[in-house]
Amino acid sequence: MFENVISKRETKTIYRYGERAIKVFEQNHSKADILNEALNQARVEETGLNIPKLLEVSIIDGKWAISTEFIEGKTLKQLMKEDESKFDQYLELFVDLQMQVHSKKSPLLNKLKDKMNSKISQADLDATTRYELHSRLEGMPKHDKVCHGDFRPGNIIITPDNKAYILDWSHATQGNASADVARTYLLFCLLYDDKIAEKYLNLFCKKSDTARQYIQKWLPIVAASQSVKGNPSEREFLLSWTDVVEFQ
Repeated sequence: MFENVISKRETKTIYRYGERAIKVFEQNHSKADILNEALNQARVEETGLNIPKLLEVSIIDGKWAISTEFIEGKTLKQLMKEDESKFDQYLELFVDLQMQVHSKKSPLLNKLKDKMNSKISQADLDATTRYELHSRLEGMPKHDKVCHGDFRPGNIIITPDNKAYILDWSHATQGNASADVARTYLLFCLLYDDKIAEKYLNLFCKKSDTARQYIQKWLPIVAASQSVKGNPSEREFLLSWTDVVEFQ
């Protein structure tokens, strides 16, 4: 097995092997999810977005693996931490990249609305709350924009020549971009703090000319759907957002 570990998570380990990044999944990981992730990568690649190219899906030592181009550089998360004086500049770049993702279409991606309906049904919520969330989701405008699903500074690599690459398309869907923004807002609340999350949201709304209230309507829906796979502390935080009926 390869020795150069880039990152290790509960269900997968990512290695560098020459000019490749190889994501090796644990044996109990869903084969369908792995193949869907590779398919997402291939479909998003066809939109022209700057992402690592998919090279191969294989089995290594009895485990499924996805190989992509290795991108040399630092994550936006690292850069934000290393030079806090440039945080606002990096946040501008972050929002510009997210808007670039939302400008694309990929008709064969799974639909965000279908995925969220399924997740809300699985959420640890009473039947009345689930009904209200399903109803709200049904009433939201139906779009078909590419949505990343986990857009965070740690999923963006900046190369030494300042080229940005967007990583990890396992959660990609097509749907309403404001749901994707609501997901990132909640991630900022979890990873940073409310103040930075607010700064992100205000900047996105200003740059994209999107009403803040529109994104806020998505927050309970997105929080409920994300609570299904969150760790216990994240789940508690996310479920607290599902009780909010309307925002002021």
